[in-house]
Amino acid sequence: MGTARIRKIVTVVEETHREIGQEINPATRRAAAIAVIENPFAGTFSPDLEALMVIGEEMGGLLGEKCVAALGISPAEAESYGKAAMVGENGELEHAAAILHPRLGKPLRAAVEKGAALVASNKKMGGMGHPLDVPLGHKDAAYVRSHFDGMEVMVNDAPRANEILVAVAVTDSGRPLPRVGGLTHEEAEGKDGLR
Repeated sequence: MGTARIRKIVTVVEETHREIGQEINPATRRAAAIAVIENPFAGTFSPDLEALMVIGEEMGGLLGEKCVAALGISPAEAESYGKAAMVGENGELEHAAAILHPRLGKPLRAAVEKGAALVASNKKMGGMGHPLDVPLGHKDAAYVRSHFDGMEVMVNDAPRANEILVAVAVTDSGRPLPRVGGLTHEEAEGKDGLR
């Protein structure tokens, strides 16, 4: 499969059909794919985190594709995305950064087709069952306010002390009942990652 030593993968789909007494039709949907992996640098300091950067590249494609498949959409139908990682107690925050930033984005963008906008991210330290917020933003135009969102994920037995929980979230829509104005999904051009 790659260099990542994966203990488990969890995939979750959330559909919102009603909010504050209002029917949402079609329902807003978001999916998260979460990999629980061994941290090769747990308990040690290394100036070279290349191994985690390689793992990040693997995770971007694997988890992005799992989200799109879980939603049952084509990559072009994905509207927003985000990424996050939580490091267990024997690791360090920089381990999450090494997974998320240098290389995870390119294969994630391929999984959702295009992805002109910055991929929102979050990193933290935590223990088993600790919640992790995966921030979300429109995949092609950062100024689409209806897609400023987040999805909370957790795995009851992860991350263990020597593990990292890596999560990607993808949606096929914005928030339920958006009404704060701004650029809409339909107006987004996706040329500069902003508009």
